Amino acid sequence: MARNTSLYFRIVEGRNLPAKDVTATVWRNLNPFWGEEYTLHLPMGFHTVSFYVMDEDTIGHDDVIGKISLSKEVIGAQSKGLDSWMNLTRIDPDEEIQGEIHLGLELVQDGIRAGLRCHIIEARDLAPRDISGTSDPFVRIMFNSQTAETSIIKKTRFPHWDEVLQFELNDTKLEDGQSLALEVWDWDMVGKNDFLGKVEIPLDCLQKTSQVKAWFRLLPLGKTEDDAGGKLGALRLKIRLVEDRILPSMYYQPLIDLLVESVNSPAELDDTTPLTMLEEVTTVESRQEVAITLVKIFLGQGLVIPFLDYLNMKEVNQTSDPNTLFRSNSLASKAMEQFMKAVGMLYLHEVLKPIVNRIFEEKKYIELDPCKMELNRTRRISFKGSVSEEEVRESSLELLHMYLSDTMDSIVNSVPQCPPVMRVAFKQLHKRVEEQFPEPENEDVKYLAISGFLFLRFFAPAILTPKLFNLRDNHADTRTSRTLLLLAKAVQSIGNLGLQLGHGKEQWMAPLHPFILQSVGCVKDFLDKLIDIDSDSAEAHHRAVFLPSVTVKEGYLQKHKAEGQQLLPRFAFKKRYFWLSSETLSYAKSPEWQVRSSIPIQRICAVERVDETAFQMQHMMQVITQDNDGQPHTMYIQCKNVNELNQWLSAIRKASIYNERMLPAFHPGAYKSGKWSCCLQSERTGCSRTHSAVTLGDWSDPLDPDAETQTIYKQLLQGRDKLRKKYLESAHAETAMDQKEKQQGTGSQTDDLKKSRSFYERRMAAAARLLDVVQDLERAHLAFERREKEEASNDILPS
Repeated sequence: MARNTSLYFRIVEGRNLPAKDVTATVWRNLNPFWGEEYTLHLPMGFHTVSFYVMDEDTIGHDDVIGKISLSKEVIGAQSKGLDSWMNLTRIDPDEEIQGEIHLGLELVQDGIRAGLRCHIIEARDLAPRDISGTSDPFVRIMFNSQTAETSIIKKTRFPHWDEVLQFELNDTKLEDGQSLALEVWDWDMVGKNDFLGKVEIPLDCLQKTSQVKAWFRLLPLGKTEDDAGGKLGALRLKIRLVEDRILPSMYYQPLIDLLVESVNSPAELDDTTPLTMLEEVTTVESRQEVAITLVKIFLGQGLVIPFLDYLNMKEVNQTSDPNTLFRSNSLASKAMEQFMKAVGMLYLHEVLKPIVNRIFEEKKYIELDPCKMELNRTRRISFKGSVSEEEVRESSLELLHMYLSDTMDSIVNSVPQCPPVMRVAFKQLHKRVEEQFPEPENEDVKYLAISGFLFLRFFAPAILTPKLFNLRDNHADTRTSRTLLLLAKAVQSIGNLGLQLGHGKEQWMAPLHPFILQSVGCVKDFLDKLIDIDSDSAEAHHRAVFLPSVTVKEGYLQKHKAEGQQLLPRFAFKKRYFWLSSETLSYAKSPEWQVRSSIPIQRICAVERVDETAFQMQHMMQVITQDNDGQPHTMYIQCKNVNELNQWLSAIRKASIYNERMLPAFHPGAYKSGKWSCCLQSERTGCSRTHSAVTLGDWSDPLDPDAETQTIYKQLLQGRDKLRKKYLESAHAETAMDQKEKQQGTGSQTDDLKKSRSFYERRMAAAARLLDVVQDLERAHLAFERREKEEASNDILPS
């Protein structure tokens, strides 16, 4: 069983940031807007998260403007998350503390002498203090007027000392209120040492037991942070913390089966299914998260096309006015939008990146709105001195026309680059819309349905904010941002097939209208070619994941090759430098080591996480391979942190995605006392589905069907009472049905009445099945929670 801690945050905007540059430039902004969203995977035991606002400098180091630090308790106290402005605080190096230290404390008695033995084992995730991104840590301990230090471990943030320091007691026992003070320092050859954190441990815990072993959080010196009265500016943040217990796959399978049944089993159009009930309990705020979660689940099941077709068919058939089709933030609209981002990012980059890069590099001044024209910024347009508004408009129109023409050429010629699965999804959408609106006057609706997603929700937003779609590393400056906005508006108008031209307030866009109208025919032709694809060919088209000569990822990891089913001792792990290519996973003692051990990629049959509780070690994964005789071998690997773990999982899965002998299941736990810790079973056959053959590319990777299904379960759990009241406790509906039957007579029920009764019974049965599955999952979570508490109570102290 795994645990997931994720921090979803959106960095919205800043205000009143202090000027740091000697000369201000147009693209510097003291009230910036970012609008960027991130998901950060955190260790379960994290305490605080900090956001730093930097002023980027071309020469020298970037300036730190200030920071915002939030504790886990503050974030977790808001179930829907935080959304507020927060003042930046000043940076104090002695307060920039992170990490934990692993200690053992023991009272010892040697005849008439008594002492305190302190075992300094290791530390993890220490703050980097050196320019190399590491530190040279050592530990200093003060107790009973005595001081002792450990050795210095060079160039690491995860030192392992395994040293014992011993202190004498004045008496044969500890005095009341005595404590031990510990400090961690970064040793510097030149200048003073840097503070890495402290721990003060009351020794009352040794009164009940003579020995204690635990992890202790490192703390700062204790200065209070000063927000400088808002003088450093403020940042608006939206933050939400999600902590989940992820059960073994077998517990989620019934819910997966119900969701799959919704799209696989033909049903009446108006029938209630688990998917329709799920949409009923989603809010506007949660719908996007539910949509991308469902897209990931059905991608993993290989059923994303039937899933999207099911939602789109429901949406289309419930829409009477074609002008309102997919205009709401329905589950169907959100699912199609997230689907394009999930499978089409490489396609988007191939189509738009060249033109976006050109706009960033050329930095042309383009403006069509006379209210926004600044003639003093257009000196480069003419050498005649001042320029007129008309000259600015003509120059801008020429440049914008050129950018727009190149953009549309790239789009309409991109049919071969578009992922087959996207093309099939659009083909199905085209079919559903044509069936619902066959009238000649609605001829354009089938094109608008596709272009509304492809142009208005994919191409245009990516042009407007290229950084949010990974097209650029940085946001655009003011001039480039305006060019991108005008280009995105034009692309959006073309995607609307020019139907709204002349009806808006921006009449200054009128000079572009002829080109937009001329492009409509090209767009229709492009969409006709796009959906001209065999529906069965979507899975047959594979794109090479990596070039053979490219080293995809490299770095130090801790490894152990397991032989048989035994518990791993900690010392079994050895530090090795790893290289990953499309052909091999290799490792050696160091990057310079000439002799390497290699695992052929084609022998990899599973790449999976390992439960933290399995070996009492964090951030672990397992690479399962098969030899020539078909015998499995497991290599356990420990990463430095959870984000590095995700990166290695993603990279190895991509490299092995087309392997033929992938395992269907695995055990995320350890085999001890004759059974697996994850499922309490003794069989070698795994209890959880493998994820190795499931990948999304770089947009959101790696997929984890169990974690995704847990998200859906939580949504249904929150809406359980609403569903029960509507579908199982609506006695008035059944009473009304009985009254109708009595009026008609028991022997002469009409066909309509029979259909109504059948519909009502099917609806009740579907709701009952779904709520039973939710209840079973709730019981499983409670059972695992009780077991965790029992195991924790057997430990001396939880680490």
